[in-house]
Amino acid sequence: MSNVEITRGRVVGLQERPLGRTVLRTYRTKVDIDDVIPNDRQPRLGPKEDEELQRQIDDNEGLFEPLLVEPHPEIVDKYRIIDGERRWANSRALVAQGKGQYREIPVEITDRTLSDEERLRVWIYIHRQRKEWDAKEKEMVAYRLVELVGRASAANILGTSLRDLDKLVEIFELSERFKGLRETGASITWARELLGVNKKLLAPSVVDAVVDKVSRKRITNSKDLRKLRAILPDPVARQHFLTEEGDLDSAMLRLGPNANKEKGGLASELNTVVETMKNVPWTALAELKKDESLLEKIDEASALLARLRKTLSS
Repeated sequence: MSNVEITRGRVVGLQERPLGRTVLRTYRTKVDIDDVIPNDRQPRLGPKEDEELQRQIDDNEGLFEPLLVEPHPEIVDKYRIIDGERRWANSRALVAQGKGQYREIPVEITDRTLSDEERLRVWIYIHRQRKEWDAKEKEMVAYRLVELVGRASAANILGTSLRDLDKLVEIFELSERFKGLRETGASITWARELLGVNKKLLAPSVVDAVVDKVSRKRITNSKDLRKLRAILPDPVARQHFLTEEGDLDSAMLRLGPNANKEKGGLASELNTVVETMKNVPWTALAELKKDESLLEKIDEASALLARLRKTLSS
């Protein structure tokens, strides 16, 4: 350990690493892969092994970025992962394939074991800085945080409101019902589109019908779910859609004349815009801060809406 000494069980010569509101004191070294243990309270769910990541590790002859670990609170001389479980899992897979050169892995070790909240804050800060979350990860992390620390602490750690947190959790829970889709993460798109429908119209029977028809390939494009905004208020079209043989197109054919006239109107279009804005996730908003072109577009839309309201109300 260069410039680091252990005196009477205490590490000296540490470097400070600020990670958002948390400042860690760490040092870097290499350890055996079996001395590192994954964290069972890690926010990321799902499989960790990835052939592409293994190929990258192999091409680079090892890990480029060290794992961030902490002294294990229960096992002496072992370390628990704070960030880097995928890198650890795939390095371990390479060792299992007989590539022993990857047994020794680079790590950055904290001078103490973190609290649960500190560990979660650090992990989320690192991943938000990398901007590497896929389409499903932000909702999954919100769901997992609620499981680990409860709604209030989860919202505080994510820097979001309870209302927005609940929306992310709801999207994730619904997305888990969409199975057998071609693209990874596509289930989130389906869930977002479905939850864009008026909640008063979105009865459990409607959700069940949509999930069933998607699984049977009766609905193949998530954007087609927007047709439900016209179908569900119409009792005849709605009842037909809920039948086993009904689908979106056949239900649209059963709309009454007033519904057909209204579904393409200005009110419907405005409703689509409003629901789209409501469904923008908190992580996307954070990345769009100080985007001058977007702010100009918002100003333009605000002025246009103000003129429209004045015209309609006069």
